Amino acid sequence: MSHPTSTSWSDLPDEELLEKRICDLQLSIVGSEIELLIQTFYRELDDKRLVYHPPCYLADEWFVLEGSSIIGIPFYLAHPRLKKLEQKMMLEVEGGASSEFMKLLRHEAGHAYFYAYGFNKNPKVRRLFGPSPKEIPESYRPKPYSKSYVKHLENWYAQAEPDEDFAETFAVWMTPAFDWKSYYKGWPALEKLELLDQLLQKISGKTPAQLNIEKSYSAERLTSKLKTYYRRKQKLFAQDYPDFYDRDLTQIFSLDSSGEPAGEFIRKNRKKILDKVTRWTGEKKFIVNNLIKRHIERCQGLKLRLHHSEAETMLELVAYLASMVSNYIYTGKFKPVV
Repeated sequence: MSHPTSTSWSDLPDEELLEKRICDLQLSIVGSEIELLIQTFYRELDDKRLVYHPPCYLADEWFVLEGSSIIGIPFYLAHPRLKKLEQKMMLEVEGGASSEFMKLLRHEAGHAYFYAYGFNKNPKVRRLFGPSPKEIPESYRPKPYSKSYVKHLENWYAQAEPDEDFAETFAVWMTPAFDWKSYYKGWPALEKLELLDQLLQKISGKTPAQLNIEKSYSAERLTSKLKTYYRRKQKLFAQDYPDFYDRDLTQIFSLDSSGEPAGEFIRKNRKKILDKVTRWTGEKKFIVNNLIKRHIERCQGLKLRLHHSEAETMLELVAYLASMVSNYIYTGKFKPVV
């Protein structure tokens, strides 16, 4: 199957493409490269004897609305030109790789099944996973070595809140050729998987009694221009960055040295630093990149220079940034207030 490669807008330069309204792009899952991936996922459901295939549609991001049983998929995944623009604007494409797309789709399907079959009201589910939060927390404090939760998406996402825990557990259960019984043997998380296994066995071959498949934030109705969409998205991801701590920077670099300017060193190695920090923290590249840019500016302002070898400086800098980002993941702040 071929995906669309040429449209009235696909050959436009970025500046002109950003002026287009999302609804005017006339995007469709049909004929796109993600159509095959969705069909593959439906076959996975069939293999598990689960007859409900949650409908998928193009939206502004990955989500299943509370109470809904339909999956929103980011519109930019429907066309290679838009994936390229997403990469430029956000430095990564969430779900751009087939393996990542399937992991995200299995996760969102967990939410869809949660509501479609009323698992959100099941007393056993609520006892084991906990009650649904009244408000979605802005941050959470994961315990990386906890065995009470499965591991599927990055940043120990199952620990974010109970409903995400359910969706992550569903995704692990759904993963083809994965022996979750052996992998999670001896883990408290195994009890959640076993409960989910029992519930899904009970609904095997059964269709949901009542469904909410209203499309929210559908791409076909998004009247925002692409430039507005990215301005909002970048603002959302670019949290309030703290003033950097000069004491920390002067431990890595030096005020009294004739070595290479620190700002230039970071700029020269930015991609390598970005890749290493995001790899070990799992944080979004856009957030980490902004953090790096702020460090470059502060190093230039302080006129800091290298006073160790490049290899030693790189090691210290990556460790320092990774610790800041890890604290941000756990607390919503880059550094604790002291």
